[in-house]
Amino acid sequence: MTTPAWIKPIIIGGAIGAVSVAIIGFGWGGWMTSGKAAIVADNRARAEVAAAMVPICLEQSKLDPKVAETLAKLKDADTYRRNEMLMDTGWATMPGSTDANRVVAGLCMEKLAAQF
Repeated sequence: MTTPAWIKPIIIGGAIGAVSVAIIGFGWGGWMTSGKAAIVADNRARAEVAAAMVPICLEQSKLDPKVAETLAKLKDADTYRRNEMLMDTGWATMPGSTDANRVVAGLCMEKLAAQF
C-alpha cells in the first residue's frame, strides 16, 4: 500500500507539535507528573502540620518556669544555634513524642524572636 506524499509532512508536523506541547507544558505550563504532585502535596502537608504545632510550642514555653532565663539565652545566642537550643528546652517536643521537631522549632523560634 502506498501512502500519498502529502501525509508525510502532516505526520512530521504532528510529532513535532506533540513534542513541543509536552516540552512547553511541563517546562513552563505548570504540568507535573503524579509523582511530583505527590511530593509537592506531601511537603505542603508537612508544612501545614508544623505550622499548626507552633501554638503548642509557644504554650509550652509559657508553662516553663525558666522561660525568662531561656529567652535571654536564646536572644544572646548566635542565630544558627537558636533552633538547636530551643529543641533542647523541650518546647518543640510535641505531646506524645519523645523527640523535638526541628521544623516546629524553627517556626516557633521565628515567633519567639519577634518578641525579643
